[in-house]
Amino acid sequence: MTRAQDERDPQILDQLFAQLRIAPGAAAARAIDQKIWIAWTSPADPPLAARMREILVLRSGMDLPTAMDLLNQLVVDYPEYAEGWNQRATLHYLMSDYAASLADIEKVLQFEPRHFGALVGRAMIYRSQGKQALALRDMAAALAIHPFLVERALFPELLDGVTRI
Repeated sequence: MTRAQDERDPQILDQLFAQLRIAPGAAAARAIDQKIWIAWTSPADPPLAARMREILVLRSGMDLPTAMDLLNQLVVDYPEYAEGWNQRATLHYLMSDYAASLADIEKVLQFEPRHFGALVGRAMIYRSQGKQALALRDMAAALAIHPFLVERALFPELLDGVTRI
């Protein structure tokens, strides 16, 4: 079994989240964070993994319409795959369709409530909409999972002399 396969195991993912919560510093948290993102974006199902790789390449090349077309089909074919919804939420965000992004974030959190990326995304949308209390709530929830998120700096209310929440 490869390291990536190990990280996709739900028990290993649970262990990674536990380690992330108590990481001694930002560098250690980043290393754990990367393992979690690998697990999320590298599903064990080979056809799904191939589709995700293609989508991520398209997104990194800013071919957002093609990536969106593929993600629209992916969430139909794999409706319980949280990262499919998260990637589509991200594309909606990049295309300034915040309502669609928020709807997809709800799906992400339904399947993976520890998805700190989705929580941060929703916090950023709420912040841009002037919904500061909701933004702070989601950012605090994300920081409870991942205490060293760099986005914390965008919320000075959460910086008052603390490194963890």
